Amino acid sequence: MPIFVGKYVKIMKLVKPKKNLGQHFLTDLSIAKRIADTVDAYPEIPVLEIGPGMGVLTQYLVEKPRVVKAVEIDAESVAYLYERFPKLHENILGEDFLQMDLTQIFDGKQFVLTGNYPYDISSQIFFKMLDYKDLIPCCTGMIQREVALRMAAAPGSKTYGILSVLIQAWYDVEYLFTVDENVFNPPPKVKSAVIRMTRNDVTDIGCDEQLFKRVVKTVFNQRRKMLRVSLRQIFNNGKPTDGFYEQDIMTKRPEQLSIPQFVKLTNMVEEQLANYQRKNA
Repeated sequence: MPIFVGKYVKIMKLVKPKKNLGQHFLTDLSIAKRIADTVDAYPEIPVLEIGPGMGVLTQYLVEKPRVVKAVEIDAESVAYLYERFPKLHENILGEDFLQMDLTQIFDGKQFVLTGNYPYDISSQIFFKMLDYKDLIPCCTGMIQREVALRMAAAPGSKTYGILSVLIQAWYDVEYLFTVDENVFNPPPKVKSAVIRMTRNDVTDIGCDEQLFKRVVKTVFNQRRKMLRVSLRQIFNNGKPTDGFYEQDIMTKRPEQLSIPQFVKLTNMVEEQLANYQRKNA
């Protein structure tokens, strides 16, 4: 891809997409600009781009009057970005996002997260986002369409699952638009989607957060089972008090529960675990 600099054309060696990194480079510049513009929901804070590749989103992000940093694990892409965006040199981070301490990136200040996310680790990226939810009031970008539909799914749908509950507990999810396969190099086998997640007003979910995650993951790992069956894994050899499994909520399957109901269920489980510990203290 030639890079135009004034009247001149600078020829730069292209980066070859690497299958092991799940790289699919976006080639449609109009879509790239639309994705970059999703960060304007929070115009006053800096932006961290994940996986910039050859900078197709970066070129539009750096036009905005705000600090932009980009984290890229691929050394070849980092070298390309250094050459293409010399003014961004210090803000191109050649690291693994999943291993980073996000409090260090902007000195503990909030930022918008964005990117054309690698499909094979997108869920891990969003779970890490949840660990730093107070630092990240907005997250935008492109992911596999199937994952986007799961994230935005409502209770009662077949796509409602772990990602839906854990993300929607803290973020409002918008499915913005669909992107076809033919605008990538190489083309993925599935359609993509652009989403935006914005922090909601929840500061206290109303239950133990770690147990909430554990309950959600446990019951969705057996999503066709009623709660009175799937919850038994949490108690191991312990036995809840009489009548626990006879409550109305226990006849439901996980996809039928709203987030407030998952919070209620978590508090019910915590009470039973505490009772068991007291008896065996």
